[in-house]
Amino acid sequence: MATKKKSAWAKFPHDQKPFEFAGDKLKKAWPGLHAGDCEPFPDAKRAAALLKAAGKAAPKGIDADALAESLQDAWRAFHRGDFQQAFEAGAALGPVGASVATRAIGIHATYLVDDADEQLARYQQAGELAEAAVAALPGEANSHYRLAFALGRYSQGISIAKALKLGLATKVRKALDRTLELAPKHAEAHTALAVYHAEIIAKVGGLIGGMTYGAKTAEAEKHIAQALKLTPASPIAHVEQANVLLLLHGDKREDDAAAAFEKAGRLEPRDAMEKLDADYAKAQLE
Repeated sequence: MATKKKSAWAKFPHDQKPFEFAGDKLKKAWPGLHAGDCEPFPDAKRAAALLKAAGKAAPKGIDADALAESLQDAWRAFHRGDFQQAFEAGAALGPVGASVATRAIGIHATYLVDDADEQLARYQQAGELAEAAVAALPGEANSHYRLAFALGRYSQGISIAKALKLGLATKVRKALDRTLELAPKHAEAHTALAVYHAEIIAKVGGLIGGMTYGAKTAEAEKHIAQALKLTPASPIAHVEQANVLLLLHGDKREDDAAAAFEKAGRLEPRDAMEKLDADYAKAQLE
């Protein structure tokens, strides 16, 4: 890690009341909240399966009921925008809490951390948690997806030369491919793969991108179309559709990209993350 210092966590800058999911409200809202990442609802049965699968990496002295309660509370914190609380609660559970922990620190770093070095440090921290989750829970789609997210965000914050030297593109692609093998309807993995193809083509060109990394315009278009089909109400799918259009076509598709950003900004956010996604979309049109 680049830094071990404890940093302040900027607060979610909006009213949290619309995103409170107390009691049974969380389970009722779960299918919509997690349409993009296919995260299973952490009830006691799910918690027991995680404990069994994690084996020696499972947290000590906690049973399935207690783990379920802890995970649900961590996700409630995430969805209402208490990202630090969600991160710390998830991280304390080790690999079985890594999904919510990496989600929380990653989204917070993306939208609420201004310092570039601090962002990179947090993406590194997310990556370390995700790597431990991949080792302990390789059968979980989101172990691999959270790793791809962390590595992808980190690579976006450094030079293309450094990212390629570190082999990050290959690692991201491998993690996303494994995510979709385990969860073919993982919309966010489809979105990330679309961005993967588009970014490589934009940075190194279609010829080298295709020969070296298998990056193809048609693949980017296919994956973003699938993400939009799976999650038409998700702001981030439309945000990344806009980004893919700009990466692949530049000014030629500027109007279409603007329309995608506009659509993302009009959607009703279901939680704090989607509120931040929608705000970002609106900011691109200012």
